[in-house]
Amino acid sequence: MKPSVVIVGSAGIDMVIKTDHLPAPGETVLGGTFFMNPGGKGANQAVAAARLNGNVIFICKTGNDIFFGQKAAAIFGKEGINTDHLLSHPDLPSAVALITVDKNAENCIVVAPGANATMLPADLVNAIPVIEEATVVLMQLEIPLTTVEYVAGLASAKNIKVVLNPAPAIALPDNLLKNISILTPNETEAEILTGIKVSDMISAEKAARVLHNKAVETVIITLGSMGALVLHEDIVTHIPAMKVVATDTTAAGDVFCAALVVGITEGRNIVEATEFACKAASLSVTKLGAQASAPYRKEVDALS
Repeated sequence: MKPSVVIVGSAGIDMVIKTDHLPAPGETVLGGTFFMNPGGKGANQAVAAARLNGNVIFICKTGNDIFFGQKAAAIFGKEGINTDHLLSHPDLPSAVALITVDKNAENCIVVAPGANATMLPADLVNAIPVIEEATVVLMQLEIPLTTVEYVAGLASAKNIKVVLNPAPAIALPDNLLKNISILTPNETEAEILTGIKVSDMISAEKAARVLHNKAVETVIITLGSMGALVLHEDIVTHIPAMKVVATDTTAAGDVFCAALVVGITEGRNIVEATEFACKAASLSVTKLGAQASAPYRKEVDALS
């Protein structure tokens, strides 16, 4: 049986406006292109991992809305994602993310969590077997922290690798961190988690060591155009990013995490998996959108 990636996380709708610059507080900006697509960090990661030939099982909770909630299984099924454990809330809508993207490909995002906020440990009883039989479990923080802690505990008890993308960043309890195999913050998230402003490789290493000292086996700090810094077994490795012209950085971190876990299921070591992830993320920023920007395996392999 092909090694499995179990992704437990968020799903919803992205509403995106492309504009010249991000608005300041109180400012109204006349934007350009608008589009609405499936999103949510968990869903973005599930789609990206499936497109990279991962064997993906996605556990999420959608709402009862017509645009997304009632069509989610079909949307994910077209991507080859196992949706046997897709949950639904009978009353709440699916999550909505309002995303503004400027001419420099930078973005700002506000999320209304909707049904995501109601995915609790009690909902996952039927999913326990697939979690405990996974090769790797990937989560984010757009679902309740109690659920993240619960799943991490289940997987860790079975010696399954647990990858946590700490976004949106919040303070994380030590009892969760000890169950995390790989933590993947970006610069902003690393600063929130450690209090260290990350602006270069030196500060990134300092932040990574703070997190490593909290019993996290491997820390990977993603650094945008600078690539990623990997701290594993007390060895620091810098993985450079490809040089590309960025169009939209939305979901680049999600694509990175997806490629990372696919690489792990294929038997790559952590440095090799991170190199694969950097390639996939670099490709994603050349396209507009979240799931729409996730590259296919043949595109990443063409860069090798």
